[in-house]
Amino acid sequence: MTIRQDLNGRRIAVLAADGFEKIELSVPVKALRAAGAEVEVISLRPGRIRGVNLHEPAGRVKVDRTIDEAVPAAYDGLFIPGGFISPDLLRQSAEVRAFVRAFDKARKPIATICHGPWLLASAGLVEGRTLTSWPGIRDDMVHAGGTWLDDEIVRDGNWLSSRGPQDMRPFVGALLEHFVHTGPIRARAPRKARSAPQMEEPPGLVLSAMRWLPRPSFRTGIGLALVALGVLAARQRRRTGSVRPGWWRRATDEGRLGFGAGDRAQA
Repeated sequence: MTIRQDLNGRRIAVLAADGFEKIELSVPVKALRAAGAEVEVISLRPGRIRGVNLHEPAGRVKVDRTIDEAVPAAYDGLFIPGGFISPDLLRQSAEVRAFVRAFDKARKPIATICHGPWLLASAGLVEGRTLTSWPGIRDDMVHAGGTWLDDEIVRDGNWLSSRGPQDMRPFVGALLEHFVHTGPIRARAPRKARSAPQMEEPPGLVLSAMRWLPRPSFRTGIGLALVALGVLAARQRRRTGSVRPGWWRRATDEGRLGFGAGDRAQA
């Protein structure tokens, strides 16, 4: 039986948000679809979410369902790609954490790579489990109660984890095998006595890549400034109930923007 026949009829949920590492989503998703699986991208918002290569903007992917529209029972497996940003956004959502816990409770296959295990930790699932991840979050996994291994692939019951893009080839092969399972996966890997040691230094490849990233454009700087102002305004509205942030009210009341209280009354 071929892998394509094995995955026919399987429905796989992919949890991702803006800032997902492009290669960690696109390559596994293409492999799953080529093997006959139906794959849906689930995210925090509708539309198209932005991928990155490290911190550099990359292509977008279409969101099939938002998290409030997705039902865990409708899927046979869950894949959580990494990136520095996407898992951090996802882990802050109570709906996303509940979604992940539902898969683990049913012992459905879960696969993750790079920073994806952050979400497993925030869902309260790492304690007593054996896994790997991007080496930079090794301590997060250990502090969450897990055993962290510096291996390209780690299997523990219904979990499959990998370190990052450097392990993409073996990860994709293991991913296809992992999602062949149709029923609950209850067998667990023997618990290692201790985690692999901390890294001595960050990966040189990433340091070199960051060094040669292009400088941000003026347009990017303006966009980020506007986003920051929007966040500040939203926080001010929550605190005061006003539609205008405090700095805006003070500036207009004092006439620094060209009009004062009298002008507004006439308007």
